[in-house]
Amino acid sequence: MRKKFLRIGSVSAMLAVILGAFASHGLEGKITAEQIETFQIGVRYQFYHTFVILLIGVLLYFRKTKMMLTAGWLFVAGILLFSGSLYLLAVRDLLHLSVSWLGPVTPIGGVLFILGWILFLISTFQDNELYRHKDNNEAI
Repeated sequence: MRKKFLRIGSVSAMLAVILGAFASHGLEGKITAEQIETFQIGVRYQFYHTFVILLIGVLLYFRKTKMMLTAGWLFVAGILLFSGSLYLLAVRDLLHLSVSWLGPVTPIGGVLFILGWILFLISTFQDNELYRHKDNNEAI
């Protein structure tokens, strides 16, 4: 699981850099300054939560708790819902999208971020739970 979080975090960081550059250079003059700022907020929050996904990937080499794993997945889902919805909302006019249903998705992503941080905090109070593969008894 730790490698999965490191891979997801690496891809997410790469995409955040690409999307940030795209917003600054590719969208300038095509959408309003307010829409670019909305897009950049999505990039910022993607970066923040990418860093914690990478941190979880590293921490899983030393300790593993159910709460930490769940927090990692909540951060991934939060990026998809929060940042993803902001990206689509920002470019909706450019792409002629009808995305009125996305308005409620953004706060759901925000709630997932908050829950992720709560579970990450709780995980720091838990004892290490090393799981073993059933096949070869190797610690993950």
